[in-house]
Amino acid sequence: MALHRLLSQQLLLFGWTILAVTAASQPSSSCINSCGSLSIPYPFGTSEGCYFDESFLITCNNTSGSSTPFLRHCNLTVLNISLDGELRVSNFVARNCYNNSGLVDSDIFHLSLLNFSISYTKNKFTAVVCDTFVIFNGLSRGQNYTTGCLSLCDHINSVVNGYCSGIGCCQTSIPEGVTNFIVGLGSFNYHSTVLDFNPCGFGFVGEEDAYNFSFLDLKFLQNRTTIPLLLDWAVGNESCQDAKRNLTSYACKAAYGECYNFNNGPGYRCNAP
Repeated sequence: MALHRLLSQQLLLFGWTILAVTAASQPSSSCINSCGSLSIPYPFGTSEGCYFDESFLITCNNTSGSSTPFLRHCNLTVLNISLDGELRVSNFVARNCYNNSGLVDSDIFHLSLLNFSISYTKNKFTAVVCDTFVIFNGLSRGQNYTTGCLSLCDHINSVVNGYCSGIGCCQTSIPEGVTNFIVGLGSFNYHSTVLDFNPCGFGFVGEEDAYNFSFLDLKFLQNRTTIPLLLDWAVGNESCQDAKRNLTSYACKAAYGECYNFNNGPGYRCNAP
């Protein structure tokens, strides 16, 4: 009888321990789960105790009269968060512009993504220009990677709408696992022969389906300064099997879906339940 009572007490204590560990790893019920029209699911969050770690912190900016969500560590506007492991952000466009006196504006773009990777299946590196070479230098799984593309044309009539062929527009793929990159541009003839229809060169990494080349883009990219970029996100640096051994830090609780391993970098993801 005494042994039965002792076992019951131990089982009760074990049950309370499991509940305490699970509760400690869950975000508080007071967490704000939206910013404007954006739904913000865990492991993302807007305040301490509501996100998995600081790479998942979303800042909600309300100063302009409307709520705009930003990915805090790289200050990019967040467009959508998917529990299938995709994060859509608004990425900046690098440019250099010329007039008859030479270079008047140059903007090299650098992005550091910490624990996120660029989706190599859904993004492209693109240059829109008639007298420019564009360089992409990235860090992929600890290794430097450099690529680029060259776009030339001497007359607007040689440009074909909707076709990124190297005449007015060029594209190239990026490797798996890129977390940091720099986009830079250079010109062969300072746009001197194409100034009337192409005073600037543009380069960006962005969602392939979100951009369709037009000859009108050669004129200041039709004042477009950003392009949607799809990022792959995962939790931590462990596989699902290893992560499940620590209930305190394990992110895929019942409310946040089932665990599966990530294939574009370290860590794991939580499928939507």
